Amino acid sequence: MASATSLRSRRSAAQLHALAGVEREIRANDHNGRRKYLLDFSRAFRAYESVLASEQLPELLQQADIILIGDYHALPASQRFAASLIEQAARDTERPVVLGLETVFSRDQHILDEWLRDEIDEEELHERIRFDLDWGYEWEPFAALLRNARQHAKAIYGLDCMPRQDLRKIGARDRHAAAKIAEVRQRHPDALISILFGESHLAPNHLPRLIHERLTGERLLTVLQNVDALYWRAAGENCDRVEAVRVTDDVVCVFNATPLEKYESYRFCLDRWSREGVGAPDLSPTIYNLIDGLLRFLGINLYSAHNTTQPKFLVDSLPEVYCRNSDAMLRKLLSGKGVTEHEKKTMLARVEASGSVYLPRVNAFYIREFQMMHAAEEAARFLHHACRGLPLRANGNANAAEAQEDVFYTRALEDALAYFGSRVLYPARPPARESDLYELYDYTREDVEQQTSFEFQEFIRMIDFLALHRGFERNAGRYPQPPRPIQEGLHCEAEKLDYLTRQLGYMLGSDLYDAYLEGRLTRRFLKGLFLLHLEQPGTAASAYFSLVRKVRAAKNKVHAAGK
Repeated sequence: MASATSLRSRRSAAQLHALAGVEREIRANDHNGRRKYLLDFSRAFRAYESVLASEQLPELLQQADIILIGDYHALPASQRFAASLIEQAARDTERPVVLGLETVFSRDQHILDEWLRDEIDEEELHERIRFDLDWGYEWEPFAALLRNARQHAKAIYGLDCMPRQDLRKIGARDRHAAAKIAEVRQRHPDALISILFGESHLAPNHLPRLIHERLTGERLLTVLQNVDALYWRAAGENCDRVEAVRVTDDVVCVFNATPLEKYESYRFCLDRWSREGVGAPDLSPTIYNLIDGLLRFLGINLYSAHNTTQPKFLVDSLPEVYCRNSDAMLRKLLSGKGVTEHEKKTMLARVEASGSVYLPRVNAFYIREFQMMHAAEEAARFLHHACRGLPLRANGNANAAEAQEDVFYTRALEDALAYFGSRVLYPARPPARESDLYELYDYTREDVEQQTSFEFQEFIRMIDFLALHRGFERNAGRYPQPPRPIQEGLHCEAEKLDYLTRQLGYMLGSDLYDAYLEGRLTRRFLKGLFLLHLEQPGTAASAYFSLVRKVRAAKNKVHAAGK
């Protein structure tokens, strides 16, 4: 297995390329990054003691009297995690749970209490606490946290005070919050107190020190989220994903988002604030940044004028980006472009499931809800098409009479590279393992009917095909021709084709990512995969099995060497 340094470098390379552009834009619009108060936080947490197993964090939470949860205000995942922590604490402990919030001023406690007593609705709460004016971040993640806390917590308290925009007064705000937390303890002597405050307040010499001074003897646990330095260090661990680390005896850090995801969310806020909340957010810079991160990772020149080992002027092929809450625009984009009804249905379903979709026939992104993992996959999907000259664009040279086997393996390779691209930009994405495939045999008829559009027996036959194909891939050279069930499966259509090629593609993409992490494949080789044209008959199948042989043969050599 690769060393920690090599793993860290390979997992981080594409992310760091994409992150550089976002950070430049943030620095140009937010000049507070070098303030001492903020630097205290970043300097305090540079390393960790150990990786936490999944069962260890709940144990630490139960041992605490006060939990300080670090919030990255612009990142909805931060508020979702806080909500899940409140729910988990209420479920796992016999003590009452109380929540304290930076988001609400203490002066507005009476408004919060009115909402808790159902005397006012959520809309009035939103208006009267001046959420948009005094806080300015996205309302829905915070509202969901409040709804969750009303269900699971005994009480909710606002802890903050003015002025929020003056960092010279931030120490006074910390002292005010510590005093309010002490008051909460007086009101609820037996409660588990959970506090959600901006991450920079949780440097050891900031709010934690003040709480310790006022409430000596209290067991304080600080739960950070997605601290950059800890995330990059954890990228060197020999496992698919690190969910949490122990920093010190009383500090842990959980990972529920990547630095790229975190800072893109802040860029969205800056964009919205600059436009005073008018219209949908402009996601074009985000999509182009993801594409640029992949290009830099692969060593592809966006501006190359020579069509040799580079696509010629790929910059001219960058897609349009549409951000809409309605599917009417998506239907309009697809109409009259030679798109079948099944393709329209598939694109709509993909938007529903993942929030975004790349439309190769019109070379456009359609985004209803930005989700980094899926947007990264679609960015890689675009790049694969662009490197091949956008063969499916309506005015291009796509071959409508393509053999079904070529269609099948072209789609499988596209899904493999799209999945691979999503992993290099979003390593937290769960791997697609062959073992997961066999777990599908445990699905009941009800599971299949609720989660898929297939009949139960048809679904089982599809899983049989996938399992048989993966076995056939390992020994394809021993067969004069593919077994009949595989030949029949290659000629499937519509939703069945979508499902089979996606499953095979994701598993191959996962194998590809593992091989890259282990140093068995170079970026130059990966670049060649994106540049490979698949339009000639037989090319896609040949490329698919050639890639399988390379990935698995190299893997077998590594395993043999380790025996």
